[in-house]
Amino acid sequence: MTTLLTLYFYLLGVTLGSFYNVVGLRVPNGELFKQERSYCPNCHHTLSWYELIPVLSFFIQKGLCRHCHQRISSIYPSMEILSGLAFAFSYWRFGFDLHLILALLLLSMFHIIVVSDLRYMIIPNKVLIFFTVIFIIYRVIVPLEPWWGSVVGAMVGLIGTALIIIVSRGGMGGGDMKLFAVIGLALGTKLLLVTFFLASLIGAVVSITLLGLGIITRKKPIPFGPFIVTGGILSLYYGPVLIKWYVTSFF
Repeated sequence: MTTLLTLYFYLLGVTLGSFYNVVGLRVPNGELFKQERSYCPNCHHTLSWYELIPVLSFFIQKGLCRHCHQRISSIYPSMEILSGLAFAFSYWRFGFDLHLILALLLLSMFHIIVVSDLRYMIIPNKVLIFFTVIFIIYRVIVPLEPWWGSVVGAMVGLIGTALIIIVSRGGMGGGDMKLFAVIGLALGTKLLLVTFFLASLIGAVVSITLLGLGIITRKKPIPFGPFIVTGGILSLYYGPVLIKWYVTSFF
């Protein structure tokens, strides 16, 4: 039964991931509801249902559009597979628990943000506002202990990141600041701080590595959203464990 449910959540993640790809690519351009049917980003040909099967269609078509034969970005199958794995792992990690709902909501928001930030270097306000409302409702039903922890987390995420942006003179963007605020609302201050630490650490390691390999230059900006998302996911799954390890090891 557990195996079947894990498979179910994987397929759910892959299927929703396909939709989240569309949202992440269309929202920044204001195109989400302009055309209901999916289309090729190169030739704009409306795609048939058999061209929209998550993951499978990409590999069957060898990563090419059937009409213009231009290469389709690998971001589509990659994010669908990652979304499926994350959904399945969330079920394995939390089981049928209210925390599973929080995890799936966060993963959904994270997916859209990664796609948008990688493509346009934008974290859309509309996406953040939508999920802010969702997380407020969730935290009213399932409050943190104490109940005002979500409010404090959101304020720390917003004001704390704003101060960092001011001091660093633009080290992060406004979208990053608002994303930290939403994460603080959903997870509270402690896990927000874990998220920030992990995002900064992973971002530094990846940036230094890319600079060393000559893949990027110092003047070339790279999106910080994916690093925040990675930190947020690790904090979601293992934040309490990391906090306990840190406290027992250094205090």
